[in-house]
Amino acid sequence: MSELDVVVAGARERLVRRARREGLETVGYRVVDSPLGPLWVAVGPRGLLNIHYGAEPSPLELRRIVRAYGPGVLPDARRVDDVARELDQYWSGKRRDFDITVDLSPLTPFQQKVLAVTARVPYGQLITYAKVAHNAGNDRAYRAAAGAIGDNPIPIVVPCHRVVASDGTLGGYAGGLDAKRRLLQLERGAVPPGGWPPAHMSRT
Repeated sequence: MSELDVVVAGARERLVRRARREGLETVGYRVVDSPLGPLWVAVGPRGLLNIHYGAEPSPLELRRIVRAYGPGVLPDARRVDDVARELDQYWSGKRRDFDITVDLSPLTPFQQKVLAVTARVPYGQLITYAKVAHNAGNDRAYRAAAGAIGDNPIPIVVPCHRVVASDGTLGGYAGGLDAKRRLLQLERGAVPPGGWPPAHMSRT
């Protein structure tokens, strides 16, 4: 670390301490290690706001958080402890359901409705994008439902990896298809190269 890096790090730490003293922190974040690489995790006053694949949030996600809760987004390891513990239990096969509260309030009403359906898909089960749209109240909105699922700010905990195409192929995934495949392998075992036949879908 260069002398300039030390100065910058010191200044950043002083700003963080001052923001906390003055009650300006609204959202705490931490980078959590996982079998899929680093995850940027943010927790707000109403619960878990964001899990992003990578050590930094996407600009879109960060703008959404700031728009909802202001600029007080600060590193806060302890605030993320419960999320990190439940994720560790999930990776080790000791947890199938998450108990942590999630906060979808920064999303549109339609996105919230779609992700509420997605959140109810049981561990190891599959559902199609079309079925999610149906359960969210609009059979014709399957493309919009797929968009809302692709924009899910809390993957893994809100299990969008359990949503697949109507023909059983994996569809898309914000963390990449390799990550989706590994999550499904953890929950279901081997993933067929071409996906699953429709008979293997959940009727959730």
